[in-house]
Order: sequence, then C-alpha cells, then structure tokens
Amino acid sequence: MVNKSKFHISKMDCSSEEQLIKMKLEHLDDIKSLEFDIPNRELIAYHNGQVEPILTSLESLNLNTKLVSTEQSEMILETEAHGKERKMLLTVLIINVSFFAIEIITGFIANSIGLVADSLDMLADGIVYGLALFAVGGTVIRKKNIAKFAGYFQIILAIIGFTEVVRRFIGIEKIPDFQTMIIVSIFALIANIICLYLLQKGKSKEAHMQASMIFTSNDVIINTGVITAGLLVNWFNSSYPDLIIGAIVFIIVARGAYRILQLAK
Repeated sequence: MVNKSKFHISKMDCSSEEQLIKMKLEHLDDIKSLEFDIPNRELIAYHNGQVEPILTSLESLNLNTKLVSTEQSEMILETEAHGKERKMLLTVLIINVSFFAIEIITGFIANSIGLVADSLDMLADGIVYGLALFAVGGTVIRKKNIAKFAGYFQIILAIIGFTEVVRRFIGIEKIPDFQTMIIVSIFALIANIICLYLLQKGKSKEAHMQASMIFTSNDVIINTGVITAGLLVNWFNSSYPDLIIGAIVFIIVARGAYRILQLAK
C-alpha cells in the first residue's frame, strides 16, 4: 500500500514546468511515481510517508500549489526506464537548441527583437530539458550546480534583451522584416508541437490530451504572438508590435530563470 496524493497546480501549463517539478521532487526518497495532467493542472504523487514534505517542495516553486486529497492506493507502480527518458529528453533538447540558433541568427538579420526574444525562450526550455537530462541517474548536487549557472546566465540574457527593447523604443530603428518573422515563427511553432507530443506520448495516447497540451502551452502562445506581431508590423509599418512582444517574452524568460534558480536552493 502507498499513499496517493493529488495536487492542483494552477500555474503548471507546459512541459518545461513539469520537468522543473520532477527535478524539485527527485530528492524525496518516499516518492514512488508521479503522474501529470497538465491540461487540468493536476499532479498525482504516489509515495510513502507524509505528504507535507512534497507539498512544501512544490510550494517553493511558486506555482500556486494546493493539496486536493490524500488516500491509500493499492496501485502497482512501474519505474520508468532511464534509457527511454534520456532519449526523449535529448531529442527535445536538440530541437530547442537548434531553433534557438536559427531564431537568434534570423532575428538579428531581420532586425526583429521578437525573434531574438523567442530564441531565448527556446534556449530557456532547452536549459530545463538539459538539466532534466543531467538529473536522470545523476546526483542532486551536480543538478543544482548546473541549475544555478543556467539560471543566472538566463537572467543576464533577459536583462540585456530588455535593455535592447528600451533602446529601440527610444531610438529610431529600421522596420523588422515581417516575412522572416512570420516564416521562422511558424517553423518554431511546429517544433514546439513536436516537442510537446514527444514529452506527452509516453503518458497518454489519447488525442484529446495531446491537443489540450498543445493549446495550453506558453511556447505556442509566444510563437503565435510573434507571428501576430509580424502581421502588425506589416499593417502599421511600425516596429512597435515587434518591440512589445519582445518585451513580454523577455519577462517570461526572466520568470523561467527565477524558477530554475529555485532548484539550486
């Protein structure tokens, strides 16, 4: 018999936050298995002992966590194979890092701060998946050291990016290439959908779960925002829509960096 505790986590809306939660809880030996339902913002933890240490760890991530219920369960738990998990994480890591490179290069070429900001969001996700990859079968100390470095590095990039947004608002800048913004963002959107599918297919084969996961993802919203900004740049012949979406994404990147740093504590 094990305990089955259900949590509602209102700010858990994408797979990168799922990875953050996994890494945050990995030091708790009493946890036997975790089940994530991201569309409904729910986490089920199968564990021995008391639920309080799990709740405390989740609350430290500032994702608005509430304990819904705790009961005993006779469910037979299976441990996920490390090899399969490593392969999945490596795949999504490669996709995110590749599109980080593509977007930051095309962002500078197209003079689009929105694409540059989106590239840093892809890098942020890549960092999370990379940390999770190192954590599979690894030590907690190694994960925390990497998390601390990655978090501070990401914050520095976000500050530099936001400073550039302010500079462009004040100065006179060339209008971004809206076609490049739209085309590259569409490919980035496809890449994020592939990542979300890979991350979720091992947990649920049902199509509605996959669709819910895709449309509740922050990454998809950001990609759509950059596409919309590209259209507005063309319609209004102004760089302001690009700068506005860039500022929003840099704030999101900084928030993600803060969450990563929570893992280093």
